[in-house]
Amino acid sequence: MSRKKGNDLIPGPPVDLSFKCINSMADVLLEDPREGLKPLKRCENGTLRSQAVRLNNNTLTDLQGFGETVGKLLSDPQQLSWIDLSFNDLPNIDPVLTTYPLLSVLNLHGNSISQLSEVDKLASLPNLKSLTLHGNPIESEKGYRNYILSVLPQLKSLDFSGVTKQERATADVWRRMNTKPKRPKTTKDE
Repeated sequence: MSRKKGNDLIPGPPVDLSFKCINSMADVLLEDPREGLKPLKRCENGTLRSQAVRLNNNTLTDLQGFGETVGKLLSDPQQLSWIDLSFNDLPNIDPVLTTYPLLSVLNLHGNSISQLSEVDKLASLPNLKSLTLHGNPIESEKGYRNYILSVLPQLKSLDFSGVTKQERATADVWRRMNTKPKRPKTTKDE
């Protein structure tokens, strides 16, 4: 995306739909985003020029319709790089989040995610640099931080805490110890 000054392509501030009592993605389009310090930028068709969406502190239990809603809300949804879904009641990490290849910040803290394996879905996001998951039931799982860093070695920040070189080394060892080697095929398998 071009970032020339004076160009209409410069993205605006985050689309802030936090604290709106949103129960479903269908409710999102019924709400007006909050005005922040910087005014929202709209295209001629009414869509918003932003690369960030805040849906935190609502009552979402799933992300059904997320892609369609973001498509109607943002002028260029494929440029989405920052999503805040913290403090909802999401029980899992919806695969729709992996359809945004430029996603670099994902806040999911304060939800109801209970399976560490849910993090595996995010492995397809090469640009993901910051992730929050604290305040979910998975936080109490043994090896929580090592597991996440082994699945997402590109992270620079996890739960608002920078990832250290030592943590990377430990996660790498942890990954090697917990990855089952592939058994070579034998003529019996064929």
